[in-house]
Amino acid sequence: MASQRFAPPGPLGFGGAPLGDMFAKVDENTAEATLEAAWESGIRYFDTAPHYGAGLSEHRFGDVLRRHGRDDYVLSTKVGRLLVPDLEAEPEPPFLSALPFRRVLDYSAAGARRSVEDSLQRMAVGRIDIVYVHDLAADHLGEAWTEQFEKAREGAFRELIKMREEGLIRAWGLGVNLPEPCIRAVRESDPDVFLLAGRYSLLDLTGLRELFPLCAERGAHVVVGGPFNSGLLAGGRTFDYQEAPAEQVAARDRLAAVAKEHGVDLRAAALQFCAAHPVVASVIPGAKHPDRVRQNAELMRQEIPAAFWATLKAQSLLPEEAPTPAG
Repeated sequence: MASQRFAPPGPLGFGGAPLGDMFAKVDENTAEATLEAAWESGIRYFDTAPHYGAGLSEHRFGDVLRRHGRDDYVLSTKVGRLLVPDLEAEPEPPFLSALPFRRVLDYSAAGARRSVEDSLQRMAVGRIDIVYVHDLAADHLGEAWTEQFEKAREGAFRELIKMREEGLIRAWGLGVNLPEPCIRAVRESDPDVFLLAGRYSLLDLTGLRELFPLCAERGAHVVVGGPFNSGLLAGGRTFDYQEAPAEQVAARDRLAAVAKEHGVDLRAAALQFCAAHPVVASVIPGAKHPDRVRQNAELMRQEIPAAFWATLKAQSLLPEEAPTPAG
């Protein structure tokens, strides 16, 4: 196995998309209280992006994190969208609010450096630890991910490596919802860590097959986003931010039945399962209220009997090779 690279602390981090007013607006006092609740709960890894509310999430992060010692937490943000002043800019779904900026896709070297410098100014924290190249696998960008990947490999990837060498950042990788760009990046470049959203969970084990073994071989890490698959594993009806297909609801219901049988909160199982894999550095559910942050912290601490995981594997709800907290 390759030597280990820089990674964020875990097992629990904080995902900043909800504080960009994703799906619901959050007032400033609640946003501040939510971030403070994360800190008080022991969370020391915070992830955001310019895309989240066109800078809104980054501003909120900076307002709170500046109160704490810069070496006391790990901060990540993303590149790939530059924010251009535009008083007529409309919020871009799924965000219901936006600061007066228009997003411009830019995976170039110059765009990556400018994006990092802009984020440093928005948050005023002096250093960004991890920078992810954002949404290379997003269908709505208008190009196949392979086309976006080529632009980023020749531009943003190389510049982020240079920034890492300069000490401006400590690590870089991709923030995506498909493992394929990550697999290609690890083979063709020199990333440290990936933020993989929704592709490693009790309902979707796509990351386990090829990406995770490759990361273990190269010493890279994974941050798991979307551990509840946008709500389905937390009792909701959405999967990947859309109405869940019937087969996914049925799969969730089978997991819930086993959880009930063993007296387990399925949300706790969802979080702890993601954190159990050796390549996973942190799990970052989003939250827009302090109560939810404290609840997630408690769920991560709940004891789950080994028999629960054994039953999931016996019923083929998890593959035998999937690591679990019980080993």
